[in-house]
Amino acid sequence: MTILTDKAEVRRRPQPVGSGVLRKIWEHRADYAYVLPAIVVMLIVIAYPIYYTIDLSFFNTPPGLQLRDKIFVGFDNYTSILTSPVFWKVTSNTLIWTVGSTFIAFVLGLGCALALHNDFVGRGLLRAILIIPWVISAVAASYIWKWIYHSDFGIIGAVLVGFGLADRPPNFIDSVSTVLPSLIVVNIWREFPFAMIMLMAGLQTVPDQLLRAAKVDGANAWQRFWHVTFPHLRNVSTVTVLLLAVANFNSFIIPWIMTGGGPSNASHIWITHIYELAFGRQRWGVASAYSVLLFLTLMSLGYFYVRALSSNERKDGSA
Repeated sequence: MTILTDKAEVRRRPQPVGSGVLRKIWEHRADYAYVLPAIVVMLIVIAYPIYYTIDLSFFNTPPGLQLRDKIFVGFDNYTSILTSPVFWKVTSNTLIWTVGSTFIAFVLGLGCALALHNDFVGRGLLRAILIIPWVISAVAASYIWKWIYHSDFGIIGAVLVGFGLADRPPNFIDSVSTVLPSLIVVNIWREFPFAMIMLMAGLQTVPDQLLRAAKVDGANAWQRFWHVTFPHLRNVSTVTVLLLAVANFNSFIIPWIMTGGGPSNASHIWITHIYELAFGRQRWGVASAYSVLLFLTLMSLGYFYVRALSSNERKDGSA
């Protein structure tokens, strides 16, 4: 009798529906009540702005028209963006800015991490000095470097002229050909300490026994780095590069404060161009379409970042 009653009770219980993620959510549905307030807040401050931006990207919003009277134009904003030469110029700047800043900052950070991993007198002081660019406010750093690059009062131009290396101070951020590389130098200066810190942490996981064994076997410094050290840094290197790439795609302060996107759009990247379209020209629809494209790009980078983290967790669990 008891067995029959238990079977009837099991049949009356609601069974999980679906499979995969939905099944897990159903099985742990009571647990989500504890995080429901946080979910509501996220929907308000994250989900709704994303929805509104996507919705606004299908409308035309002339500067003289109130936002509530916007005109539906479908995919015209996306078409005008993709056929605009300014878009491809800004996209080229963004790729050069992101790839150049990310790669050089990572390589410089790796070199500093390898150097500081060794014991020597003053290592702690040197670490503190190298971290300074990262902890300085981006706004303060932008104004400092703007004066350093100044064509009339900048210290670099004064040194070049003083040593006879140039007849007149160069125009670092006032020239179309030099403005973007000059901004990349500033961005690298600010970002390489982050890569250095991440990679220094990764170097702590390299077994000394393997390095000593490789040295005994006759491996030189490069061979020990390439075959022993770097494989142990592969996971943290992937995460570091992806974080730097995402940060550079969203980097706004340095290019906007130092040049405002000029001269002649030579230093405009996506994020600064979106800001100018929205708050400078009040073209909210086109700016929203740009923002959707930027959002999709960052989501792609986020996907690879999550995959890298998941891969690291699986390797740690199997180990």
